[in-house]
Amino acid sequence: MKVKKFTGRDMPDAMKKVRQELGDHAVILTSKTVSTGGFLGLFSRKSIQVIAAVDEEHPSTPVTARSKTREKEPGTYKNESLQESDLEKEVSEIKETLHHLKKDSLLSSSDHPLPLIKVDNALQDHEVEHYIRQETRNTLLMEWYRSEAPDTSSIKKKTKHVLKNAMKGIEFGHSFPPKKFIHLVGPTGVGKTTTLAKIAAHYQLNHKLSIGFITTDTYRIAAVEQLKTYAKILDVPIEVVYSLEDFKRAKQKFVEKDVVFIDSAGRNYQNSLYVDQLNEVIEFDDDMETFLVLSLTSKYKDMKYIYQQFSKIPIDKFIFTKYDETSSYGAILNLVVESRIGAAYVTNGQNVPDDIEVCDPDQMIDWLLAGVTENE
Repeated sequence: MKVKKFTGRDMPDAMKKVRQELGDHAVILTSKTVSTGGFLGLFSRKSIQVIAAVDEEHPSTPVTARSKTREKEPGTYKNESLQESDLEKEVSEIKETLHHLKKDSLLSSSDHPLPLIKVDNALQDHEVEHYIRQETRNTLLMEWYRSEAPDTSSIKKKTKHVLKNAMKGIEFGHSFPPKKFIHLVGPTGVGKTTTLAKIAAHYQLNHKLSIGFITTDTYRIAAVEQLKTYAKILDVPIEVVYSLEDFKRAKQKFVEKDVVFIDSAGRNYQNSLYVDQLNEVIEFDDDMETFLVLSLTSKYKDMKYIYQQFSKIPIDKFIFTKYDETSSYGAILNLVVESRIGAAYVTNGQNVPDDIEVCDPDQMIDWLLAGVTENE
């Protein structure tokens, strides 16, 4: 990667120099206001200092020198060698600076366009991870100075494109027809049993599929009784299993069913033995789709740790619950981008079967950018 420092009268002037020297593929690492000129601190003027970089895989093509080459003047080779040595030192200093850089300092300056600040503030309010925000604003900053008449509306539209591209290749929603077995796992208190009933009711009532219930949650009597209540309401059979042999017998009983929904015990996710026990009771195969259920009211740090614990088993997609109990939705974006696993559903209440919807990436981005308005 080639890294260089630029100084300009203002941000547009600095960006122009970046494009001329490093080309259109350059990204902005840091920017700040500095004082230049003057004597002993007097009569100095404010300038913008920008540190930019370009990947060596995308060789820089300066705007002013794309169709012609420049001959080196006598005596310049030695100077350039010194410059390379200075640049290596500068790169080392930049890396150290970036390591200690506060997460939210890049767009704190009024030198940045207001629409970009609005977008970054909105993503920060939703607790979107810093590296996602940084990549987004780097792209937006280049787009801002590349466009003729950018405004909040166009920047918001570009942001949607950038975030959507970050999720490229990740599958959302729930394919139809579903697999034979739908298995929900997750920590205690996230609403797995209620969510399971919502999905089951959807397939029974809307798609007219025959269904059955299996529960491995033998640790809590209340959980078994809750699922039995849902089974009674939907008029479907239920099997309680205690071992892998029980599970295999239950599968055989439901061989004629279109879909079988499996509820597992919610346990302390910090105990890795719980996840190991799932393999002792559940037979994971190609006919099963496993969803990890997470609450949006949880800290993202905890959600990441939960995912790491459950990644010992094949997780196909996420289900996010309690959308109605929080105003921060960045965790959805964070987790799917980092894990490259999509989300199937989002739940927004306790009502069965109504309070559930398919997770749509476009809608999720709209949630994140809902606070970005043009009349602020």
